[in-house]
Amino acid sequence: MSKRSAISFTRRAPDNLTEELVAVLSSKDSFEFKPLFDIVLLKLRERNAANGGEELLRLRAYEKLQGLVHRGAVIRTVTGITKKYKGVASQMVELGAEMKALRAACNERALAKAAAAAGN
Repeated sequence: MSKRSAISFTRRAPDNLTEELVAVLSSKDSFEFKPLFDIVLLKLRERNAANGGEELLRLRAYEKLQGLVHRGAVIRTVTGITKKYKGVASQMVELGAEMKALRAACNERALAKAAAAAGN
């Protein structure tokens, strides 16, 4: 009988960075990483969600992008030294729906928590 891991953690809050990556990659364009990151950073700053420093955010964005590539949601095309990333339309729609459902569930929990705190 296999032993279950003692500690496990699942992220329950929506991930702003992944949401923005999915939103940008849902277009029909393909992007190199730098312009893609610039767009995502601008959108995160507009939402006041770009915290942790630009370099750390760049590293996290690259890791998230590679995760999407590994998952098959993004196609990476390498031409010489240039790497371009393009979202797979069907996967982007699916990911977008997952993100919206997760965001709605998080907002619902926050409202329930606020109502419970106001009731006390």
